[in-house]
Amino acid sequence: MAKIVPFQAVRPTRDKVCLVTCRSYEEYVNAELAAQLDFNPLSFLHILKPAYTNQETVSFEKRYRQVHQKYQEFKNEIILIKDNKPAIYIHKIVTKTHSFTGIIVGTSVEDYCNNIIKKHEDIIEFRVQLLKNYMQYTEFNTEPVLMTYPDNKTIENWIYNCSQKLADFEFSTTKKEIHYLWKIDDTLEINWLQNIFSKTESLYIADGHHRTEALKLLSNENEVLENPSKNHILSYLISENNVKIYEFNRLVKDLNGLSKRDFIKAIEKNFIVEIKFQQPFKPLEKKHFGMYLDHDFYSLILREENNIFNNALESLDAQILYRKVLLPILGIEDLRNDERIEYLSGKQSILEVKNKIDQGEFKVGFLLFPSNIQEIKALSDANQIMPPKSTYIEPKFRSGLVIYEF
Repeated sequence: MAKIVPFQAVRPTRDKVCLVTCRSYEEYVNAELAAQLDFNPLSFLHILKPAYTNQETVSFEKRYRQVHQKYQEFKNEIILIKDNKPAIYIHKIVTKTHSFTGIIVGTSVEDYCNNIIKKHEDIIEFRVQLLKNYMQYTEFNTEPVLMTYPDNKTIENWIYNCSQKLADFEFSTTKKEIHYLWKIDDTLEINWLQNIFSKTESLYIADGHHRTEALKLLSNENEVLENPSKNHILSYLISENNVKIYEFNRLVKDLNGLSKRDFIKAIEKNFIVEIKFQQPFKPLEKKHFGMYLDHDFYSLILREENNIFNNALESLDAQILYRKVLLPILGIEDLRNDERIEYLSGKQSILEVKNKIDQGEFKVGFLLFPSNIQEIKALSDANQIMPPKSTYIEPKFRSGLVIYEF
């Protein structure tokens, strides 16, 4: 039932691709960003820069039009070129520890509205509107929405056979990743893949909920029915077992007025608490948590009598921690906006949690076991929403590699 479509991508020329593509603008620290802008005139960061500068003095409309103008300059200078015919693209990303391979296509906004494309995260309306305005004025999108599909041996074999050919792009990044891209523009091959996905009951958004919702708004305002580009979502489709899911660990600035002794006593009502002293501790299974407090690590195991859940949301470790500790003991109600709590991706060492607390920036840290794709699907199928900052999901994409125009 899932609909996919080919599209005419705009891409860097083969000789410039490694210089053009970049990470998300917000990932760069100031020094690295300045170096890229000063010494690499081909970086896609030059296109993105106006959207992030002079935000308080220049209207968003003017800034976004400047992005569009710079984008047109890159096309005029033949840094970026548009493919001659609609295609789909196989994109492989090889990192130091993982390999990800997926298919870049257009998916249907209608499928999203009809819950064939399913979500698991809440959205912030302001951010959705901002993204909608950005894409409306820039007239392009270069960040695919990451979606998963059920493991499919037929698709896996097809991807393998395609990837044995010479790649259209093959380049390395300063993060020691290797990227490959294959263009598939054979009509019969595309039709065959569309037929395969038409038998797929659901696609699941792994990353990109705000962008998807923004594209829905853009589609609703689409007045040019002859131009279907606004009715589709630039998507990266990947087998559900090929994504890598990390947890987000929690850092809290105080104990809500409790002494260390009273705080641990309150936790013991719902958890078996074991001190690990200075030995770094990270949970190895669900319903187990790590805690770092006052220079010591602790193991927290949910007591058996509390291991009863009515739905998929209640059984999530992030939700258990919220319902049993963060809300009733620490008084943190709003996980998204409360300034007393911050989050650290599980990609970073647990020693980062220790360091931040030892330096006095935070009082206590909680270490979680990562969620899995089955939990995400169960929530999506039940139309339930994960707590904020529950998952950090890879792969992440480089801007400027494959651009979808509206």
